[in-house]
Amino acid sequence: MNLKESINTKSLPKHIAIIMDGNGRWAKQKGLLRTVGHENGTKSVRETVEACAELGIENLTLYAFSTENWNRPKIEVQTLMKLLVSSLKKEIKTLEENDIKLTAIGCLNELPKKAYRELQEVIEKTKDNKHMCLTLALSYGSREEILNTVKKISAKVKNNIISLEKIDESVINEHLYTRNLPDVDLLIRTSGEQRISNFLLWQIAYAEFYFTPVLWPDFTKQCLYEAIIEYQKRERRFGKTSEQLN
Repeated sequence: MNLKESINTKSLPKHIAIIMDGNGRWAKQKGLLRTVGHENGTKSVRETVEACAELGIENLTLYAFSTENWNRPKIEVQTLMKLLVSSLKKEIKTLEENDIKLTAIGCLNELPKKAYRELQEVIEKTKDNKHMCLTLALSYGSREEILNTVKKISAKVKNNIISLEKIDESVINEHLYTRNLPDVDLLIRTSGEQRISNFLLWQIAYAEFYFTPVLWPDFTKQCLYEAIIEYQKRERRFGKTSEQLN
């Protein structure tokens, strides 16, 4: 059975976010270096991006590198940064052909100069693409994002740019890294772990969570279809009762 045909294209999630977990364990199971797992994980990124574009998903955010990941072994961090650069170079054609805009969120100035430069070049080249927005969370931590947001708004209050009474959810949204993105509808985490790991804490307030034991390098289009089908089975009430929705 073709799972893609079971998806209702009229009720797709507008924003899918994925915690791509399990590269290291995938490599360990095969007696390989962790870095080989990360290399194979890039194939799943390509397949997932293409699948989302084919379905008509408007926004896809991938947790590529957290602020905590800087604490990993130096060789692994270096490999991840090299993979980022090489992947961006390889995938620019795919992004252009599929009309995909690339954006990035996080403390991007902490990236190595070469990685930062390559990232900005691809962002600039794809900025006018309309079909889908692919966002990479790089050197990203949600608590840090919220902390920075509080500081920015506090400074505006202090300088009488905005009054305390005017602060609401929309004001907070405008100061987040994700100000140009809708809230997350579907959060997927691979590898069997069931935690958020400091990812988009504000933006997933009403997201549906989907956890799969599949390790990221083994995540295919069919795995994505399964997640979306499960999402479409759920009743999203946003605090209301079933009767109110019907």
